[in-house]
Amino acid sequence: MATIDASFAPARKRRRADWLGRAATLCYLAIAAGQLLFVAFILLFYYPPTLTGNFAAWNDKPLITGHVAGDTAGNLFFAVHVLMAAVITLGGLVQLVPAIRSRWPAVHRWNGRLYLLSALALAFGGLWLTWIRGTWLALGGAIGITLDALLILAFAGLAWRAAHVRRFADHRRWAIRLFAVASAVWFMRVGYMVWGLATGGAGIGKAMDGPFDLFLAFANSLLPLAVAELYLRAGASGTPAARKAVAGLLGLCALVILAGSAGAWMVMWGPYI
Repeated sequence: MATIDASFAPARKRRRADWLGRAATLCYLAIAAGQLLFVAFILLFYYPPTLTGNFAAWNDKPLITGHVAGDTAGNLFFAVHVLMAAVITLGGLVQLVPAIRSRWPAVHRWNGRLYLLSALALAFGGLWLTWIRGTWLALGGAIGITLDALLILAFAGLAWRAAHVRRFADHRRWAIRLFAVASAVWFMRVGYMVWGLATGGAGIGKAMDGPFDLFLAFANSLLPLAVAELYLRAGASGTPAARKAVAGLLGLCALVILAGSAGAWMVMWGPYI
């Protein structure tokens, strides 16, 4: 992530950016590992019944609102939402690889367009499923989903606008922010697993209405966004101490993400495929 920018800096600045770039790469690899597990679950659990029309099989895994008999529109929206989740997750991982951006710019551009369209579809679909279909248990969770959807729409528009006027440094920053909030659903699952492993589930309500549920409803998008913002600012104009501090934070995030992803696979995903 940071390595492509560091390559254009003077030698002294490159040496200073090394730890930040390495930590960013480590964090990206941890995210990629966890998100690929999530994609594998979606492809193996949701795709076969969805593509064959066996929508009732969605309910083999506990959901707030999965397949509902007679709700054709709601079932179709859910199907599209699930299918697009794998597309946006893979697309986001590809979009952040510097080698693809520099060696195959056409792939980067077309994947970026698909990623933006997927982000818009998922944001509008999430709003529809939440407020029209009523797919929520606690109001705090519904508001958190709405905030995330609005952030996705805003950042997608700003990323596209910056690319359209060829402000590529700005485009990269908005794209990283978009990736952070577009991954909120995945971050939520990782967050639940890390918290469950660390505390045994303290503050988690049966109807997702406990204090930790309320915190995570907003933290699943705002916390990754805050970390992304610290990374961007440290890379752009941070002091050596700030760069080292953010590098340490990214390293810690990588460890937390790996632990949460492993837990999610063992508890939330793996047993259902």
